[in-house]
Amino acid sequence: MFLFELKFLHKKAALLVVLFLLCLQPLAAAAPANLTGVRCSTSPEKLRLVFDMDVLPVYNVTTANDGRQIRLDFSEVTDKAALKSLPLPEDDTVKSVTFSGDGKALHVVIDLKQSAAYVVKQLANPSRLFIDISKEYENKTSQEMAPGLVQTTYVRRDGRGLLTGYFVDVDPRRYNLRPALANGVIAGRDTVSDMSDASNAVAAINASYFALNGELLGLTKIDGKVVSTTYLARSAFGIMPDGIPIIGTVEYNGTVKARGVSLPIAGVNCERGENSVVLYNEYYDATTGTNAYGMEYVVKNNKVIAINTGNSPIPQGGTVVSAHGTAKDALSSLKVGDTLTISEDVGQPWNAAKQILGVGPRLLENGRVNVTAAQEQFGGDVAGGRAPRTAIGILPNQHVLLAVVDGRQKSSIGCTLSELAELLKDFGAVNAVNFDGGGSSELVIGGQIINNPSDGAERNVGSALIVCKK
Repeated sequence: MFLFELKFLHKKAALLVVLFLLCLQPLAAAAPANLTGVRCSTSPEKLRLVFDMDVLPVYNVTTANDGRQIRLDFSEVTDKAALKSLPLPEDDTVKSVTFSGDGKALHVVIDLKQSAAYVVKQLANPSRLFIDISKEYENKTSQEMAPGLVQTTYVRRDGRGLLTGYFVDVDPRRYNLRPALANGVIAGRDTVSDMSDASNAVAAINASYFALNGELLGLTKIDGKVVSTTYLARSAFGIMPDGIPIIGTVEYNGTVKARGVSLPIAGVNCERGENSVVLYNEYYDATTGTNAYGMEYVVKNNKVIAINTGNSPIPQGGTVVSAHGTAKDALSSLKVGDTLTISEDVGQPWNAAKQILGVGPRLLENGRVNVTAAQEQFGGDVAGGRAPRTAIGILPNQHVLLAVVDGRQKSSIGCTLSELAELLKDFGAVNAVNFDGGGSSELVIGGQIINNPSDGAERNVGSALIVCKK
């Protein structure tokens, strides 16, 4: 038994000596890897780059340029494919892939159009390394343009595509928000940037729906004066006298009374229809532009100061009551000097509101998504599909959130109304309403156009919402 253990120990010692001697010999250098080719594939979720090797390489991965550049450094790799750059499929993820090296090391630089998550893995049989670059990301870049005015650029990519939006957080304690009319009147159209410049605004977005002649299709109040109306109850954004923003439903009811006759007002600063009464005030134009088939009563301080058959001059601080057909007949006994009383009611709290923009539909109500397109009778031109959009939200701290998302272009797919509501909710809005969109959608800050209007240039619109320093 003792002899067997001794022999075993001798053999064990001999083996240790052999291993020790082997360790003293220089190690053979690892065989360099050869890059034999690069492949690229794309899917809705990711872009994959595959580096084919003859053996698995030693590598290091780093990022730079705020995550918009990925660098792969390979040790002991020879570029047998002799690549300088890689042709890429048309894609919004990777800008370029370039190669450089000295025969002993290979460097691959992947420049991205936006920062993105990625993973790098190796596989054997055959040897290859691949990098998967995710197409799903969300970036927010914010900057304070001035005290109480913060602009955020939002970029998101997911299975739906690429979306770009622009948001402005406005503190109403520092800024006044009010509607601005094209060229200062209802009649005609102008660009948002021109309206911003004319008002010396710090920011502006497009606002109301409008007709081709510039007439606003929605109830509007400027500095306490109703300047346009709507034919049905719709959502609106308003500013109260203390600067507090509100969102809700507004409806116009008005009457004119004279000599025991009371007639409903069909509209304010709009085309006069048959058998109706329409009001024109100084916000419309210099004259009413009506034809000679009606009767118009120029009223100031509830007194008729002039009577015309059409195209009446509109006095500052006065109103022209324009009647046609049966309404004209009902008021035919009126004479200069008679009393004519105009009553206008837009409900509460809107009667007290200083500024109102009637737009719609509603998007958020008390923190939940509530798109009221059907209830407000909006058609497919507003409610259907993804499009460039403009909206406004109210934050819990009573700040106002201006929102414009681009659409109908490679850099942005636009939003449905529900998607826009969700996005505004993500930005913290508890109440929100949609404004006019499509080619009208525009954000101007400091006189500069911030977004990319889908028409390729500014569209002439009927009104804007402007932000001015107090």
